[in-house]
Amino acid sequence: MALRARGCRPPPSPLLLLLLWVTGQAAPVAGLGLGPDAELQIERRFVPDECPRTVHSGDFVRYHYVGTFPDGQKFDSSYDRDSTFNVFVGKGQLIAGMDQALVGMCVNERRFVKIPPTLAYGNDGVSGVIPPDSVLHFDVLLMDIWNSEDEVEIHTYFKPPSCPRTAQVSDFVRYHYNGTFLDGTLFDSSHNRMKTYDTYVGIGWLIPGMDKGLLGMCVGEKRIITIPPFLAYGEHGDDCSSLCTSAEVSQRGPYALFMRTLSSPDGLGPLQAVFCFIFRWNLGKTYNIVLGSGQVVLGMDMGLRQMCVGEKRTVIIPPHLGYGEAGVDGEVPGSAVLVFDIELLELVAGLPDGYMFIWNDEVSPNLFEEIDKDGNGEVLLEEVIGL
Repeated sequence: MALRARGCRPPPSPLLLLLLWVTGQAAPVAGLGLGPDAELQIERRFVPDECPRTVHSGDFVRYHYVGTFPDGQKFDSSYDRDSTFNVFVGKGQLIAGMDQALVGMCVNERRFVKIPPTLAYGNDGVSGVIPPDSVLHFDVLLMDIWNSEDEVEIHTYFKPPSCPRTAQVSDFVRYHYNGTFLDGTLFDSSHNRMKTYDTYVGIGWLIPGMDKGLLGMCVGEKRIITIPPFLAYGEHGDDCSSLCTSAEVSQRGPYALFMRTLSSPDGLGPLQAVFCFIFRWNLGKTYNIVLGSGQVVLGMDMGLRQMCVGEKRTVIIPPHLGYGEAGVDGEVPGSAVLVFDIELLELVAGLPDGYMFIWNDEVSPNLFEEIDKDGNGEVLLEEVIGL
């Protein structure tokens, strides 16, 4: 979902649409002999339970239709072309009766419309297609609606009770989504691929509408994001459609290391970088390492420092201090943020067996030569003392 949007191409002139329809390529358009007092009959055959928006003059719509005469003879159908008819309402691009009949419709609503000749093609008709003074019947199903003044619509239907941070510009996020058109037709889903969509937010990697829709989300939050075509795929998309996306963010980044102390006992000194320590693992076993020796990811090494025995912490580790873009096959996804709840159970002062020292500062490229004071190619304990 990374194409940049462009505005939808304006429709052809009414005369061109009329000629196209006569050759069987488009729907009826601006007619002759319009009469403002003529009777238009509209039957609402199906109205969806939810109708957050209706058609107004100036809206761009996509709809299917079947056009027949009163005796049931069909003269045109969008279904036969396997394509909706896409047009602006109220701008003279349709016959007057259809312009009026579409106003107030909901997406997925179905209407049966009877249009008198004074609101259709009058006493001239269309040669070879519509006889003079013909009443026209249309079975109409509205598929999509948008307006050039539309903005991204965001509806949050679930938000976790705790939200310490929200997605901001340049954050890396992983999210699941279902993408549909306004009529509910599914066009894409990360769930079907069983894989999140992983990207940066706010730097042009997504269509502008999705960029805007994801900002401010919490991990675990669920939103419905409705995106007009000029903030989605524009004229290069499929029929200038509005998109409706249900998104759930599963992580944010980039992070600095985040630590939160849950409890800290009194009277116990902090954990130092040279001690061997033991802390509880979520499988009921302890995990025993030497801090600062490279036995855990760098973020964990940083997160455990200065802990006291009995202290509990939550440590959140960003990917660049965890397992990076590669992750761990079958266990940790690439670019994953890691969250650990830790309890320190024991620490052992001093160096473990086999260790002469643990170096926690920046390492000089000539460290060995600097420690080997007598230059004999060996480093003895006496040479390390006092560093």
